[in-house]
Amino acid sequence: MKKILLCLLLIFSLNALLGQAPKREMRATWIATVDNIDWPLKGRSLPREQQADLIAILDNVVANNLNSVAFQIRPTADAFYRSDHEPWSHWLTGTQGLAPAYDPLEFLIAECDRRGIAVHVWINPYRVWLNDENLSPALRATLARRYPGWMVQYGTTHYLQPADDRSREHIVRVVADIVRKYDIDAVHIDDYFYPYRIAGQEFPDDSYFRASPRGFTDKGDWRRDNVDRIIRQIGDTIHSLKPWVEFGISPFGVWRNASRDPRGSATRAGQTNYDDLYADILKWEREGWVDYVSPQLYWSIGDTAADYKTLAQWWNDNAFGTPVYIGHALYRVDPRSSTAAWRTAQEIVRQITLNRTLPAIRGSFLYSAKFLAQSDIQSALRQVYPSRALWPINPRIAPILPAPPGSPRLITVAGETFIEWQPEQDNRRFVIYRFPAGAEPDFENPATILAITGASRFILPAPPRPGDRFFVSSLSLTHHESAPVECL
Repeated sequence: MKKILLCLLLIFSLNALLGQAPKREMRATWIATVDNIDWPLKGRSLPREQQADLIAILDNVVANNLNSVAFQIRPTADAFYRSDHEPWSHWLTGTQGLAPAYDPLEFLIAECDRRGIAVHVWINPYRVWLNDENLSPALRATLARRYPGWMVQYGTTHYLQPADDRSREHIVRVVADIVRKYDIDAVHIDDYFYPYRIAGQEFPDDSYFRASPRGFTDKGDWRRDNVDRIIRQIGDTIHSLKPWVEFGISPFGVWRNASRDPRGSATRAGQTNYDDLYADILKWEREGWVDYVSPQLYWSIGDTAADYKTLAQWWNDNAFGTPVYIGHALYRVDPRSSTAAWRTAQEIVRQITLNRTLPAIRGSFLYSAKFLAQSDIQSALRQVYPSRALWPINPRIAPILPAPPGSPRLITVAGETFIEWQPEQDNRRFVIYRFPAGAEPDFENPATILAITGASRFILPAPPRPGDRFFVSSLSLTHHESAPVECL
């Protein structure tokens, strides 16, 4: 009996610890569109079908108490939005360049606004076409005309040449077009810079290096400079247009192995950012060229080649003031996994709990959205995300301080109770708090957050109980919160 009571006490203590989630934390999921990984589902080509599927994903985001999505809008030099520079994606309509009957990004932003979800637009900078076997002669000719002399093939994939200034200028124009047109929270780039190495094949850029080495004698340093230049120019472009829009990078999880560089991590990764992808993430952090990083730590705690705990600590220690949001591998959770740690979603619980002990780590990105529908993952996320959370304040973005919302009122009409308020200066989103009768309002307790929304009206999910008190605060474009105002 004593053993049973001790076990129950330990379980209760663990649950209490996990329940102490912070009020501000990045909780994002990637929505992958390349090869129809998450959306749109294959065979679902009608706009109403695609929209219904996207709404189902967003409803899962809210049900799991996440607050952000990274929506892949440019998987391969194509578009899931109205682009002035690139064609509609074949993963959306079945034919590259064929326009859908709606704008998916515009639709997503509107649906996220209603649900209080931040939108990070996810792009791949250099990739043009994934599989050479799928390139018809007509499409080959089209791509050759579109990128004359600055598209190369490596393996079965076509890329914009990172060494060609035209590639950089084109990508920057694409980013500027997106930022100007859409009400987004961030631009997000994943881990594909120079492509992952193919054994026995050298990336075809030697002629560029010989023609314009720019003072570099080492081709690796020259390649890193090519990537540095585009990262710096993208960041400058975003902030010149909309200073509040963040620029985030989601790199491969290992910068360098310590066996090659004492500044690296105690890992044995086969490829690394610095040596193989030519992405010097630490430099971008130190120089302030990026606003956050989300390293993809897709290994388990205790992994012999790349231990999650070792890497989380390394990224925390090498943040240089940059907010770190760890990328987690939901896709690896599988009861049949050969790795014992991944047989249940408790590995995700352990990782997120560990993150919260490291001060530079301010949240997580989860790969990917379709796995949010799995019951094991939902149960795990309820442990670490028991309530909604606001977004972290990013110290690299100049603050915008919002005025409080005007005159929030609690109204009941025909048996339906709702709250209305008047948006005021610099109000982007709103937070609704609920406190039971007799409770002292504690706005730092995330359990009191009833909802987050971009609208100025919220329908209560259930009739208020006698004595309930409701408050509304506003959030600015930089996620700063106003003083809460009580509903009368």
